[in-house]
Amino acid sequence: MSLRNVAIIAHVDHGKTTLVDQLFRQSGTFRENQRVEERAMDSNDLEKERGITILAKPTSIEWEGTRINIVDTPGHADFGGEVERILSMVDGVILLVDSSEGAMPQTKFVTGKALALGLRPIVVVNKVDRPDERIQEVLDEVFDLFVSLEATDEQLDFPVLYASGRNGYANEDPSLRSGTLTPLFQKIVDHVPPPALDVDAPFTFLVTLLDRDNFLGRVLTGRVTSGTVKVNQAIHALDMEGKVIETGRASKIMSFRGLERVPVDEAKAGDIISLAGLTVATVANTIADTSVTEPIQAQPIDPPTLSMRFAVNDSPMAGREGSKVTSRMIRDRLEREAESNVAIKVTESADKDSFEVAGRGELQLGVLIETMRREGYELGISRPRVLFGEDENGGKTEPYETVVIDVDEEFSGTVVDKMNIRKAEMTDMRPSGGGKTRITFSAPSRGLIGYHGEFLSDTRGTGIMNRLFEKYGPHKGKIEGRKNGVLISNGAGEANAYALGPLEERGILMVGVGEALYEGMIVGENAKPEDLEVNPMKSKALTNFRASGKDDTVRLTPPRRLTLEQAIAYIDDDEMVEVTPKSIRLRKRWLDPNERKRQSRSKAA
Repeated sequence: MSLRNVAIIAHVDHGKTTLVDQLFRQSGTFRENQRVEERAMDSNDLEKERGITILAKPTSIEWEGTRINIVDTPGHADFGGEVERILSMVDGVILLVDSSEGAMPQTKFVTGKALALGLRPIVVVNKVDRPDERIQEVLDEVFDLFVSLEATDEQLDFPVLYASGRNGYANEDPSLRSGTLTPLFQKIVDHVPPPALDVDAPFTFLVTLLDRDNFLGRVLTGRVTSGTVKVNQAIHALDMEGKVIETGRASKIMSFRGLERVPVDEAKAGDIISLAGLTVATVANTIADTSVTEPIQAQPIDPPTLSMRFAVNDSPMAGREGSKVTSRMIRDRLEREAESNVAIKVTESADKDSFEVAGRGELQLGVLIETMRREGYELGISRPRVLFGEDENGGKTEPYETVVIDVDEEFSGTVVDKMNIRKAEMTDMRPSGGGKTRITFSAPSRGLIGYHGEFLSDTRGTGIMNRLFEKYGPHKGKIEGRKNGVLISNGAGEANAYALGPLEERGILMVGVGEALYEGMIVGENAKPEDLEVNPMKSKALTNFRASGKDDTVRLTPPRRLTLEQAIAYIDDDEMVEVTPKSIRLRKRWLDPNERKRQSRSKAA
């Protein structure tokens, strides 16, 4: 059976996972009556909730005697560590662009990596049935993008299909609005070359993805680069320098069939497989026959740009809601994560009760915290910090991001002002049709921490912001932080309406009646710039003249509830987010007011 390996590249929300669903259906991978969830490839809970792809997953379909291995890649820059390695498994890419939104920054990131590897893309303009489609302009944008990414003449001569993934058709004629995906299957078979690999050489295999299975242990996924591997064959793992890390046997070989992993007896060069039997080997290692001493060159992984402190939860409410609270449990979980997610680095602090976790962005670390929280962990999380570097002259450098913002014209002035305060430089501004403007900035990552929530309120929820790591550039100096102080509880107890009523005049409350509070917990935002200690538990003094139920009932505005990402972005350097399976609370890092004063004095000194 002939073989094709292809990756699907697209910006988040441009419909690649939906298109793969239709490819499954039309290739007969699913039975006619089989009940399959929508977006079958997004299997993880968080992927389903957020509607984004976080983990890259291989899958495979058969079409007229050809096996097509398809890898669905993440569209977010924070998961870019996944993308680079996946592209080394495939021989072609399908670039999917929305017929209205066009080529987005994320598309640029992955397409640049694909073109650099010499892959020849097939361009699919998706969602052609949108009322606001601008197919010809979008094609021109894609062509300009390829030119700016220094594509070769061969890569610039790309085939184009016009499709609607949701309705299951693709055509070479942009005016057709019906049909099937047969033209896409045919284009993959004709345009993507079969793997040109040596089947007779000794077995080699580069690990691109790693996960754990409760029965098989560590499962390594990648493409067989040369030779053949059989079950129980002796193999060893080499690191990038060619040093042997471990030796063992291929206890199980699995191939992809649709969404399932199916055990097979052997795999040949070009096959994408999962392999079990080794306990130490990890991503970017070469697994090979014991006679091989040269490792396969692996794609270097972009460095982390952001770090957060994950500490043991030491609040007075620690251990009430979660089952995993000790530093040993947290350490084991973070080490497991760093093992399978190469874009994350974990270092333990000197006092052993906190860990510095560095990653590619707020979204990636936010997904990790949310996953741990659902698994029963309790954590104290610090404000994200960017990781600074140094240039050749010893000057301080910091990470910059390309930020592409689509907003209604009426909000563009506000957005430009806010980005200027954050030391961003505007590099491009153009109308993008339908009364919207597309503005591009080069901005230090430091200034963007916590901006997304404010951006959504400034644009009344209509703005779209896309960010992408650009470079390390010169340090931009001080950037203004949060303007308002916070209201801090001065004792422990339950919040009551009598006390919260007057506090509403001081600012915005973040806790409701009956909530358990402790000293040092943040209960709201102060309307003024300084922090203020308040008593949200004060109850009415009862005397002969004043019965408890006589006064008017206090009517309170519903409290402002922050999501996990909003809370992490909101806090200041001397504050933390307490994360438990049931609650997200904000608190001061030092709960005791005297200790807080001491720390702020020593910081000022």
